[in-house]
Amino acid sequence: MKARRRHRIGGAGLAALALLALLLAAPSAATAKTKFQLRGGGYGHGVGMSQWGAYGYAKRGKDYRAIATHYYKKTKIDQVKSSKSIRVLLDTGSGVSFSRSKRACGRDLKPSRTYRAALRGSKVRLEQANGKRIVGCGGKLVAKGVAGPIQIGDLGGYRGDLRAVASGGKLYITNQVSLDDYVKGVIPTEMPASWPLAALQAQAVAARSYALATDAGGDVFDQYDDTRSQVYGGVASETAKTNRAVRKSRRQVLEHRGEVIAAYFFSSSGGRTENVEFGFPGAEPQPYLKSVRDPYDGASPDHRWRESFSRNEMSSRLDGLFRGRFQGIRVLKRGASPRVVKARILGSKRSSNVTGSDLRLRLDLRSTWFKVKRVQR
Repeated sequence: MKARRRHRIGGAGLAALALLALLLAAPSAATAKTKFQLRGGGYGHGVGMSQWGAYGYAKRGKDYRAIATHYYKKTKIDQVKSSKSIRVLLDTGSGVSFSRSKRACGRDLKPSRTYRAALRGSKVRLEQANGKRIVGCGGKLVAKGVAGPIQIGDLGGYRGDLRAVASGGKLYITNQVSLDDYVKGVIPTEMPASWPLAALQAQAVAARSYALATDAGGDVFDQYDDTRSQVYGGVASETAKTNRAVRKSRRQVLEHRGEVIAAYFFSSSGGRTENVEFGFPGAEPQPYLKSVRDPYDGASPDHRWRESFSRNEMSSRLDGLFRGRFQGIRVLKRGASPRVVKARILGSKRSSNVTGSDLRLRLDLRSTWFKVKRVQR
């Protein structure tokens, strides 16, 4: 069998073929796909104490007082009265069972038995576990706990007392608990219990301050048990180390001119925190919630991040903020840090302005600290 003749191609021919291959592989302007790349920093609203920053300071030997007053300028740490308590909303409904209570609605109870607080009309009634009436309680039932946690339905065990309040056709199921016992259930849900003690103590001081300075529920309750306030897990969430942090910072809060401050906190700053009026559009400026450098936030996995969106993804998420073809995002204003305060959503027929916070929500971003780059692929 004869061997096939091999054709040899010179250097000029190779170069021409390579150029042709590149031209065939490269998309034309008409077919190129547009991507929008976002590079950002930090996780959370950026106002107050950066938890990863507090971790970094604690790892470098700073105590909790120095950590807390770094993030909340012009404040001092003081103690509040031991009688302070917090009413935490756990659930709403028509009734809830409970046990390990010694007294409710003027009746002595057996802690080993299960009872029920039930909404009947506009009033609350104390019942046996089978629903049999014991006594009417008026607008609210307060079940006093015994030594150890009171068990509230399938919600878990809680220090302090159960309060079941009738309001607006609902039964508001709350846990009334002393300030420090409340903070014991907050710290391990908001910050890893394995972190340095100084960081946990700083978190305890911030959590106490926030709880006393804010009011989520008016006359019915003080705080939610979730991210609308602070995450509160009751006794089940407590650890020995976080309880120690609470004891070692007992009843301590941050004050400015004698008033307890709303000590906001968040996960990661990206290297700088933000003024409250920029982090929460419409909020009044506060001297203790100003932007500060956060030099030790770098350990955070969200210190720097990237996200990428196609034009179709952007169009879908920002629907209603523009008309025509989505063209891009123009940043109009940044805060004291690089966080976006206001941006313009550009469309071929109509554009509109949006806050950085709304844009973060629409795009499900980790923070409002970002830059947008448009690329062709």
